[in-house]
Amino acid sequence: MKKLDHPHIVKFIDIFESESTVDASDNYIYIVMENLCGGDLFTYLEKRNFEISEKRSKVLSHQIATALYYLHSFGVAHRDLKPENILMVSDDNDSDLKIVDFGLSKIIGPNESSLDPFGTLSYVAPEVLLQKPYGKEVDLWSLGVITYLLLSRVLPFDDEEDKEIARQTIQDAPDFSFEPWDTVTPEAKDIVKSK
Repeated sequence: MKKLDHPHIVKFIDIFESESTVDASDNYIYIVMENLCGGDLFTYLEKRNFEISEKRSKVLSHQIATALYYLHSFGVAHRDLKPENILMVSDDNDSDLKIVDFGLSKIIGPNESSLDPFGTLSYVAPEVLLQKPYGKEVDLWSLGVITYLLLSRVLPFDDEEDKEIARQTIQDAPDFSFEPWDTVTPEAKDIVKSK
């Protein structure tokens, strides 16, 4: 985090540890990051009844994509990209966003892969669910799921049962046959469909 410096990634400022003179278990670690006061992306969407324009969806998706490109250039896979791990800088309609919560992130070298399970089920790539080796590209799957949500107001793979979400993710193609997909541009659909 100390090495990262990107307009769409939360800025790490410093870390402090308190020392208790009585009991070592009373020690605390404080992580200081920039103040972002717009809430998370899910709340941002919720406040707008999940109805934002395609143009706004494009801006938000692009901000996430540029941050991922930057992270991946350092070999960092976020591995838990979801709206709750993306914070808005302010509460304004046109606020920028920043990726946060690197607790599950991992450095994956150019010729390396990982088998570690991770993430939040509705946003996890099929190769993770199938326990196949994966690389940083799993973040791009999550970006596709988020972009689908931004454009259609629903998740592409969702159910009350976790097993069904996993099955859908592995076996089903996303559904583009309902409103508002008939008004979404072919270019936006192509971006969401690409892997």
